[in-house]
Amino acid sequence: MFLIFLRFGLTSFGGPIAHLGYFYREFVLRRRWLDDAQYASLLATAQFLPGPSSSQLGFSVGLLRAGWPGALAAFCAFTLPSALLLFAFSIFSSTFDSRYAHAAMHGLKLMAVIVVAQSVLTTSRNFASDWPRAALAFVCGISAILMTHVPGAQLAVILLGAVAGPLICRSELAAVSAVLPIRHGVKTAAAMLGLFAILLAGSGLTPSGSPQLLRLAGAFYRVGALVFGGGHVVLPMLRNNVVDNGWLSDADFLAGYGAAQIVPGPMFSVAAFFGARILPDHAIVSALVSVIAIFLPGLLLISGVLPLWNRLATRAAISRSIAGVNVAVIGLLAAALYDPLWTNAVHGFIDLVIVMAGFILLALLRAPMLAVAGGCLSACLLVSLAGGSSPS
Repeated sequence: MFLIFLRFGLTSFGGPIAHLGYFYREFVLRRRWLDDAQYASLLATAQFLPGPSSSQLGFSVGLLRAGWPGALAAFCAFTLPSALLLFAFSIFSSTFDSRYAHAAMHGLKLMAVIVVAQSVLTTSRNFASDWPRAALAFVCGISAILMTHVPGAQLAVILLGAVAGPLICRSELAAVSAVLPIRHGVKTAAAMLGLFAILLAGSGLTPSGSPQLLRLAGAFYRVGALVFGGGHVVLPMLRNNVVDNGWLSDADFLAGYGAAQIVPGPMFSVAAFFGARILPDHAIVSALVSVIAIFLPGLLLISGVLPLWNRLATRAAISRSIAGVNVAVIGLLAAALYDPLWTNAVHGFIDLVIVMAGFILLALLRAPMLAVAGGCLSACLLVSLAGGSSPS
């Protein structure tokens, strides 16, 4: 199990949607560990819950196939390569102080703009294909922009989507459920959900005078516990927790987020970059705590919900609420695309040209992510060599 997921951790570029495709080919088509209905049920469970959906799905495959040791092996192997790469980038990027290093960092920021713009387009096509859902996404996006610095604004927008979902997503049908070979029962599931709730409550009770490592763990745990959709959806809530409180500058935040686009594995591994950058004197411990804290709630939730999923999935009202949450997520992504991404990365005509060209390559011509990232970096370095301005 560890070796199978280590291969994914080293080679699965393209973000969470691509990961789900890799898993389907490996575990349904090739190894036949799951049938189509079981895979669809696991995927629905992961999308139903907050947290990183591809990591939750991989963890679940390990759990069903080889119990708790298999689940931990799958998670660690899938996460470790990207976490180590982003940790190394955080350590070594701070040692460079030249115009070319700044140009490369700016290229990563522009790459982040391109990737999130593509994500907004893709999710809009998938989850807001009719005008009522599009209208809800617009309202959620405007609300998120207007409440940028309001504590809990992202959660309020998600709750709006959950409440509006049953009203505007009436065509949504109950999820199809399949029998899953779960190895633990309701008592263990209840313990997992109880631990999730206790840690979530505790994460909000760390006063300003608490050790910064404890506050850091609480902040990343809240992000992992409250972000629906995983992937790029983590962007606005992460910024709210690490930039708005003064731990990181927007420049560092966007550079780390841009770097996360060009490494394989789960997007949430960017916590290793932020943790190391926030507490550089204790970089290893800080990065490790941040990574564990951001992934832990999603793993606890899916462990607790899997034994109960057959009962939940057949309720149409729940499916419609989740559909509303998916629409709200589109609004959050669009708001994040505007601020902080666009406002902090695109500063002139050259930046606009790079972003437009990269978006066309990635979203319309389906160029590989690494090729687009290389193009952004090369363009910014060429501008710097030519003596043009490349904001850091």
